[in-house]
Amino acid sequence: MRLFSNEIPPACQYCKYGFITRDGRSVLCEKKGVTSPFTSCRRYRYAPLKRVPKRPRALPAFDKSDFEL
Repeated sequence: MRLFSNEIPPACQYCKYGFITRDGRSVLCEKKGVTSPFTSCRRYRYAPLKRVPKRPRALPAFDKSDFEL
């Protein structure tokens, strides 16, 4: 998934109006108050800079025999 993909599910943690608390368990929403980070409401607006993409998978370790014919 890319950063600006349309396949990103709506979540309050990525919303323009939501701010994650210090403990990371809830979101302080300007419109709804305290909510869960994984829910969304009808006022949801995606803010791409709030999203932290998942780390890419580590590459497997290769040795010299993998490149021989």
